Amino acid sequence: MTSDVSVDRDTTDHTICSLLRRNAADHPDLPALSWKDPDSSEWSTLTWAGVRHRVADLAGRLAALGVRPGDHTLLMMGNRPEHWLCDLALVHLGAVTTTVYTTSAPGQIAYIARHSRARLAVVGDSATAEPWEDLLHVDDVPLERLVVVDGAEPDRGHTGLADAAAAPGEAAAEGWRDLTPDHLLTVMYTSGTTGDPKGVAVTHRDVLSNAVALDAVIEAPRHAAHICYLPLAHIAERMLGLYLPLVRASHVWMCEDPAVLPDVLRHVRPPQFFGVPRVWEKLASALRAGLARLPEDRRAAVDRARAVATEYAVHHERGGGIPADLGERFERERARVLEPILAQVGLDRVTWASCASAPMPVEVLRFWAGLGVRVMDAWGLTETSGVATVNSPRTGFRTGSVGRPIPGTRVRLGDDGEVFVQGPSLFQGYLGADGSVASATDTEGWFATGDVGRLDDEGFLWITDRKKELIITSGGKNVSPALVESALKEHPLVGQALAHGDGRPYLVALLVLDPETAPVWAEARGIDTGGDVRSLVEHPVVVTEVERAVESANARLSRPERIRRHVLLAEEWGPQSGELTPTLKLRRRVVVERHRAALDRLYEG
Repeated sequence: MTSDVSVDRDTTDHTICSLLRRNAADHPDLPALSWKDPDSSEWSTLTWAGVRHRVADLAGRLAALGVRPGDHTLLMMGNRPEHWLCDLALVHLGAVTTTVYTTSAPGQIAYIARHSRARLAVVGDSATAEPWEDLLHVDDVPLERLVVVDGAEPDRGHTGLADAAAAPGEAAAEGWRDLTPDHLLTVMYTSGTTGDPKGVAVTHRDVLSNAVALDAVIEAPRHAAHICYLPLAHIAERMLGLYLPLVRASHVWMCEDPAVLPDVLRHVRPPQFFGVPRVWEKLASALRAGLARLPEDRRAAVDRARAVATEYAVHHERGGGIPADLGERFERERARVLEPILAQVGLDRVTWASCASAPMPVEVLRFWAGLGVRVMDAWGLTETSGVATVNSPRTGFRTGSVGRPIPGTRVRLGDDGEVFVQGPSLFQGYLGADGSVASATDTEGWFATGDVGRLDDEGFLWITDRKKELIITSGGKNVSPALVESALKEHPLVGQALAHGDGRPYLVALLVLDPETAPVWAEARGIDTGGDVRSLVEHPVVVTEVERAVESANARLSRPERIRRHVLLAEEWGPQSGELTPTLKLRRRVVVERHRAALDRLYEG
């Protein structure tokens, strides 16, 4: 199955470096990169000409520190301008970059440093540098230089980025001319829900093929603003926040702390926004909480507007045109009621909203559709250099699916439902500890993704689970935990869920109260939380409502998928505590181990 939209070969024959040169020449005064100064809280901006100048300067400094073509280099800092600019500078030197998650444990950092054979690492500050310092003196780790952007301490083995003298002239930054589209660009280490991460090796051509194909199906202005807030160690932000902006000469706004994302959204009001499901869920929870506090007459007006928006979305999805009267009612309600609501989270100007990385609960998709925001679900992996399938108003969409293949990409299913992908965006293979790259495709170029799904008659792909995460009960029934968890999370009180039951006679669940919705729900029913959501876990009214939510989910599930017993938790799972990956995917093994006793009790008696 393949798309019939053509790919711009001119762009895929570029390199990341030649695209930067093109943007600086064709759009020298357009804004390229903005960030907030931590001291003044004011926004600073570099134009495309300014970016090229800064990249050339940084390339000279890094060359003086010994970076050479083909070197593997490591970066570890938040979404700050130095991260973005240093990555480009290193690529201009012909180096291969890898961003390490800032939440990585010391053992994970050591593994990547050893496996990548990197001689140089650039980190944000002296605190971030701490787990790297000992690696400078480990025999089987080739790390020679630790560059620190802020607060370098030479007596701790640091080299200050600002203190490095630039190589003479622009010779260092001109090495990019020797690069071809088939040179290795970056190695991304999978965040690893299980086992050691793998180094995914991709070339300039791989990422640009993906960027151009995605650009062909999205609907957004040519130089649209993009908020870069997800980790640059992940393929989604690396594509959307670094490589695609070079293709489209976009304006990237850096958001170093995801906690202030709502503030940045309200400031930028971008025409495009990408979020993993948990981000869309939390934004929806915030809006639901606000809507629940509206006076009854205003809530009624919102409900009427949402009904019109929902009807509009259904017609749009079916195709065949929107009835004139419905289109007029929708535009009227959107301007009068819905846009002021969306403005509260900075999404009132969004024309392209998207989601990927994990299954998005259909109820959340419908919530946003009721506000006039059609969140287009997509699917892909690090190994596909970004999205492989996508829903799009241009090429069609189906709520609950992950869309159709992007231009040039083909998808097929194995006998057991595993999804296979073939196309120009596929990675080159996995990096070996000796520096070699081992292909992971079969003789015909097909890659086994490990995801399980189905293809409908219209060519839409529906992902049902990860092959390795399927629950097999003691009765031999295969159950998709993602499907069960999505059903459980349809109730606004349930923010997170984990279904469990591998090798067991039936399924049980861990449920986490939504920290934003639960207090508002309780307040509306006269329940005093005392400012502590944990008090709700044992409140009889809340307990009864969550039991109803489980019963409602079970009514839509088959017998093997139904939850027999559950336990309600108050502490939200997150990346810092280790239950979620940095891109907010559930680490099932971690959650199960930490709540082993509670899960075992659910099978007692």
